[in-house]
Amino acid sequence: MHVTVLGAGTMGAGIAGLCARSGHETWLRDVDPEALDAARDRIAATYDDAVERGLLADAERHEALARVEATTDLEEAAADATLVVEAVPERLDLKREVAEEAAAAAPAAATLATNTSSLSVTAVAAALDRPERFVGLHFFNPPHAMQLVEVVRGERTADSTASFAVDFVEGLDRTPIVVDDTPGFATSRLGVALGAEAMRMVEQGVAAPADIDRAMELGYNHPVGPLELTDVVGLDVRLDVLEGLREELGERFRPPQVLRRKVRAGKLGKKTGEGFYIWEGDEPLGRDR
Repeated sequence: MHVTVLGAGTMGAGIAGLCARSGHETWLRDVDPEALDAARDRIAATYDDAVERGLLADAERHEALARVEATTDLEEAAADATLVVEAVPERLDLKREVAEEAAAAAPAAATLATNTSSLSVTAVAAALDRPERFVGLHFFNPPHAMQLVEVVRGERTADSTASFAVDFVEGLDRTPIVVDDTPGFATSRLGVALGAEAMRMVEQGVAAPADIDRAMELGYNHPVGPLELTDVVGLDVRLDVLEGLREELGERFRPPQVLRRKVRAGKLGKKTGEGFYIWEGDEPLGRDR
């Protein structure tokens, strides 16, 4: 299958790497050539780590990397696509614009998808002539390690489009769940609620971030605590999700002030080296594992 991924940020690179490793010819498009170079480096590093762990043969690594094409040209990237997945930042206006451009560049039979974690799939597809071929594919960060993908049905998503999306996700050796297009879907709504309460506990001096996370990991068998997870996802992403849910569902989703302060200070989590933890590479300092 020819898969086109639009946006070479953290999620776009991760989705492209997963698709290529699963055997799909994968085109990664971004308007910034430097972002494309950085994305290819991240994909290669992910494959290298898989080889070191014995999860990928060296020959398979080279084959997968060869299936990734990077370009700034949308028409070149999408001309033969079976599936186009946009993974641009969480702004409705931008996602609508990219969806319209993708619909014009891709074949009429192609399925179009958004990787949004919280925006309305119906709203993103509203400007399209054929919204029935549009669906949400909510991958989790990092896509190469996370098993779940939410398949989000917009109000006008066709049954055949949703079925195609489910089959595609299963072909990536991932587990799909199908949800209707509601604020926060299933996972973002629950995840940010837990994360926001953990942040309020930090604000109120209930416990240190590491102890709050340890309580959820050891007491409730969470693989990672809510504050470390917030750092991995990105504090700016969590803030955007909470703001959207607050607008749709009310004040119980009001973002904590500590989150606003950290985002204003540029402390966005792992990607900037500091959030609720100080990060050294892939490891948060102060976590005794």
